[in-house]
Amino acid sequence: MGHVWVRARIGDERGSSTTEVEALVETGATLTVVPRRLAEQLGLRVTGRTEVEASAGRIALDRTRIRIELEGREDVVPALISDVTDRALIGLTTLEILGLQVDPLTGKLREWTALLYASVLADR
Repeated sequence: MGHVWVRARIGDERGSSTTEVEALVETGATLTVVPRRLAEQLGLRVTGRTEVEASAGRIALDRTRIRIELEGREDVVPALISDVTDRALIGLTTLEILGLQVDPLTGKLREWTALLYASVLADR
């Protein structure tokens, strides 16, 4: 299928500072990652640190929250700030929150419906 690139609008939680970027959809990543220079440009607030497993081993990254828009869908999502990458990477959590998934046939994003498991309904 190759790489999936998308146009994304990323900003601070309130959306008062935003920019449009070309981002790589990384289906192997849990969270979205933004480069440190973009985080500083947008004035993103660091909310903590998270240890993650990366190709270089376990590393600690700053955590933040961003407002993101993909394919006309927008929400505030958790994200990580990286000193290593120079591109925004869109993780699975962001795709799920926005109701999107990668279509393996077209290499594009498409609408996805979240599942509500039957065991949840049985508890009612």
